[in-house]
Amino acid sequence: MPQQLSKEKRDSIIIKTSIIGIATNILLASFKAFVGVLSSSIAIILDAVNNLSDAMSSAITIIGTKLAGKSPDKKHPFGYGRIEYLSAAIISVIVLYAGTTALVSSIKKIITPELPNYSASTLIIVTSAVVIKFILGKYVKKTGEKVSSDALIASGQDAAMDSVISASTLVAAFIFIFTGFSLEAFLGAIISLFIIKAGLEMLKGTLSEILGERLTPARSKEIKKFVSSIEGVNGAYDLLVHNYGPNTEVASIHIEVDDTMNAADIDKLSRTVEAKVYQKFNIIISAIGVYASNTSDNVASRMRKEISEIVTESKYVLQMHGFHLDEDTKNIVFDLVVSFEIEDKAAFKKNLITKLENKYEGYKFNIKFDIDISD
Repeated sequence: MPQQLSKEKRDSIIIKTSIIGIATNILLASFKAFVGVLSSSIAIILDAVNNLSDAMSSAITIIGTKLAGKSPDKKHPFGYGRIEYLSAAIISVIVLYAGTTALVSSIKKIITPELPNYSASTLIIVTSAVVIKFILGKYVKKTGEKVSSDALIASGQDAAMDSVISASTLVAAFIFIFTGFSLEAFLGAIISLFIIKAGLEMLKGTLSEILGERLTPARSKEIKKFVSSIEGVNGAYDLLVHNYGPNTEVASIHIEVDDTMNAADIDKLSRTVEAKVYQKFNIIISAIGVYASNTSDNVASRMRKEISEIVTESKYVLQMHGFHLDEDTKNIVFDLVVSFEIEDKAAFKKNLITKLENKYEGYKFNIKFDIDISD
């Protein structure tokens, strides 16, 4: 998991890393543009343009981090953390634009080619750029993973791609020097396609986070296992985590407790769960629902086991929980976690209730369907 840092420390690291990226990319772009014009190399000129887009990406990361750091207010009580995802999306669009522009320029050069003119200084500068860009990419991506910044990770991946692009211009240069055959325009087109592909992948990942992704099964199981291990909790279910930006997560969960617990006991237990989950996972538990287990009713225990076996025979039922039997009203209540593969939930639920009520005459079933939101 990413290292947990204070908000101020995290923002400081992101801004510092972005400034280093801006300075490095501007210097590289200047040198490459100068060399590209002197050598008439479209590939090197496009590489310089790409460095400028990287500098712009780092600037957007700084702006996004500053805006995301605004304190929560009445209109946005959970803060502005999701702005970081928007800044990552903007970076992706810039990368896409750079790739598309480069592709158009390369196609024009294929139609009306110009022979490049390489010198020793040109090759030295491009070689240095490959090494610098590779080191920068590794540094930015590693820092992004450390502080859980999608924008930095995206910039780091883009920088790593740039080092490959710069290396390919070197290959084209040596091919021209030794064979006299120019691959500049064709290489520029190939580079452009790689840039477009990287931009699309970055945009896809960022938009997925903005839409809201499910919690990974491993983390969901870890959290529920931890909650279930707290004394007084018989089981943890229906974990729902909302992401409001890096390191800002708000969750709700249901816990199962003995039906002998009173309101004071449940209140104390709920506060304990909230405190321990925040301490261990840095997740704010905003709501805790409670299921009461039938502790002294052997009939309820037997029926729960039988009904669980019946309902889980279906491949669409992933879990049953929250079972409660009220013998006075002959009412049985429980929740089912069902798969997204069910096409007609209403018909499935109706058939299941009919099947259970035929088996257990005189009983009424109240079944709630939960969607498969975690594991």
